[in-house]
Amino acid sequence: MKKEVAFNDIIRKVRKDTFGKGPERIHTTFVENMAITRMHGNFTPTEKFIAQSEDGKKMVHSARTHMIKELYKSQVPEGLEELCGSKLIHLFTDIKVEEDMAVSVFMFEKNIEQG
Repeated sequence: MKKEVAFNDIIRKVRKDTFGKGPERIHTTFVENMAITRMHGNFTPTEKFIAQSEDGKKMVHSARTHMIKELYKSQVPEGLEELCGSKLIHLFTDIKVEEDMAVSVFMFEKNIEQG
């Protein structure tokens, strides 16, 4: 199994377990010490409903970005560092509510591009 596929499976499972739904489409690219992951189709029907108002959009954006950051800060998902052969040191993540698209940049201690 390719590293990208295994990485995507871990990320999808984390989001599904946290929010009740994982991304419908997910793509990861490894560059030096980073894994850059694009995700489409992230929101649950409830989140889509809430995001119909401006305040709702802000609430969904905040929940999605802050919860994921806190989750990774408290515990790195099982198998992620082993798969990449390096310690995760930072996670940058954002979601564009209108387009239901998220981007996460995982920064590791050392180069994870090979392998």
